[in-house]
Amino acid sequence: MVEDEPTIAQAVAARLGAEGFEVRVVADGPAAVEEFRAYGPDLVLLDLMLPGLDGLEVCRRIQAERPVPVLMLTARDDETDLLVGLAVGADDYLTKPFSMRELTARIRTLLRRVEHAAALAAAAPVRDVVRLGPLEIDRAARKVAVDGEPVHLTPTEYALLDSLARAPGTVLTRAVLLEQVWDWADGAGTRVVDSHIKALRRKLGADLIRTVHSVGYALETTP
Repeated sequence: MVEDEPTIAQAVAARLGAEGFEVRVVADGPAAVEEFRAYGPDLVLLDLMLPGLDGLEVCRRIQAERPVPVLMLTARDDETDLLVGLAVGADDYLTKPFSMRELTARIRTLLRRVEHAAALAAAAPVRDVVRLGPLEIDRAARKVAVDGEPVHLTPTEYALLDSLARAPGTVLTRAVLLEQVWDWADGAGTRVVDSHIKALRRKLGADLIRTVHSVGYALETTP
């Protein structure tokens, strides 16, 4: 956990420790990058506003070294900040103040998603490559390319793209995507879907994902 407010850091660490997690806490950006390299965490809780290096730069650096789920914590609810966070590798975000119950639920969901993806990759055929126009998805290797150029996706972005690619041309509602990708069965939190779609479009190109207003999204199949 990277958090420069001691009260928040102590409270979250205590709660997660009680839930069975092993937690390391650092209070600034440079220390976060060093601890990430030394500790090799399964998930990173990352505050946006940090001394030394801000959360966006920390996220960019650690994702460049090793893909890892990142849950960004922010005191601001500014869509631009959130979109930039998603673009540099964050998988999800919570706006302060947040409940401990929601935080632990989000963490468990992110970790389950990584475990599920690893299980799918292990069970996948040796060659399971999907090609849709300029887009190529190698499911066995969990690699994505557009026009032959590799595209780095976070675990959540890959899961979202894979859900759309399993039903190309079919409109999937936000509620369906929330259930498939985030494991949220109540249909709440549609904004997180929209934010990740925007991040995907930045990386893959705006024309590959079609919006059906008030309904959901579809992956285009036109070559």
